[in-house]
Amino acid sequence: MAVMAMADRHIYGARSLPAARVRVAWVRLTDFRCYAKAELEVDDRPVVLTGPNGAGKTNLLEALSFLAPGRGLRGARLEAVDRRLPGAAEPVGPWAVAARIASPAGEVEIGTGRETRGDERRERRALRIDGNPVKGQSVLADLLAVIWLTPLMDRLLQEGASGRRRFLDRMVFAFDPSHAARVANYEHAWRERQKLIEERGAAVDVRWFDALEGQLAENGVAIAAARREVVQRLRSAAMAPGPFPHPEPVLDGAVETWLENAPALAVEERLRAALAAARSPAGPPAPGPHRSDLKLVHGQKGLPADQASTGEQKALLIALVLAHARLIAAERGAAPVLLLDEVAAHLDEERRLHLFKTLLDLGAQVWMTGTDEALFRPLGEAAQFYRIKDAAISYGRSVR
Repeated sequence: MAVMAMADRHIYGARSLPAARVRVAWVRLTDFRCYAKAELEVDDRPVVLTGPNGAGKTNLLEALSFLAPGRGLRGARLEAVDRRLPGAAEPVGPWAVAARIASPAGEVEIGTGRETRGDERRERRALRIDGNPVKGQSVLADLLAVIWLTPLMDRLLQEGASGRRRFLDRMVFAFDPSHAARVANYEHAWRERQKLIEERGAAVDVRWFDALEGQLAENGVAIAAARREVVQRLRSAAMAPGPFPHPEPVLDGAVETWLENAPALAVEERLRAALAAARSPAGPPAPGPHRSDLKLVHGQKGLPADQASTGEQKALLIALVLAHARLIAAERGAAPVLLLDEVAAHLDEERRLHLFKTLLDLGAQVWMTGTDEALFRPLGEAAQFYRIKDAAISYGRSVR
């Protein structure tokens, strides 16, 4: 049926939906943000969460984002996620999220939350898989891929490069879970090198510098190569037909440029030498993936994304996230779980309907939020609707 059908028709009501091969079948929140306790069981269809601002819609998406490694879609400190009563200085208790993941291989139960020991608060995340404690979060990436888009990310194209690097690294991590460890190792070695420069300077035994810079060169080139490969694949996957602009991601960095013309081992040696030449605080800045930037170009207009309108920037980010989801589905044989916060609010009707069609065709489990329930009317019976008010979740919709 045509994408541009009238918005008051349930244009997807009669569609045969692709099965969401990996999905969150059930989720329970305990002392998470505004929720004392909440539980939700859903089927394969897209999940639409509507309600007023401040009702708890984004908090529910954030809870789901903790089914992936890391600090969730807000990047929050773990203690900040604990539920707090109005006016109370201390949280009610440590937060927890439990979920059942359904896939062709069967069901898996995940439990995660802030770990405490006695009265001590700790910035550590506990994780259990099928009731068994697990060290490290990378196992989550093997169970399912979770990607998200939030209104806070609308500023991604206008602000500094560090946010875009984190955004890109999360995309790389979906294909290569070891990428996160390389980034962490690189950042740790960089901080240690900076301490040597700032605190001890020329008095430091050069062997300390050599060891750290060897780690930086090895991890740095691997990071740059992984980012470069994913960006190249995204450029192809983003060339999809439809009303969304074609985002052309460009990776801007010295190490990435070197890799275009030399093998990885030669680039490692070049980076190591450049780091050695930049040991003085007064010297030139040291190159490396910590200085790289992800830039977007509006493909049809040839316009840098930061010069495009706010609406076009939003459309470019949505198109890039959809391209990433298509790559994950092709690579892993299972579409990711998509968390799209207020995704439809600033789209015109043509793009909104095309987005819904694309999501259904992808076969991913999608969680969408919005204050205006009418925007999701075209999904009809192809979606399941929930209303949230004051951290209470109820099934059903008022728009028919």
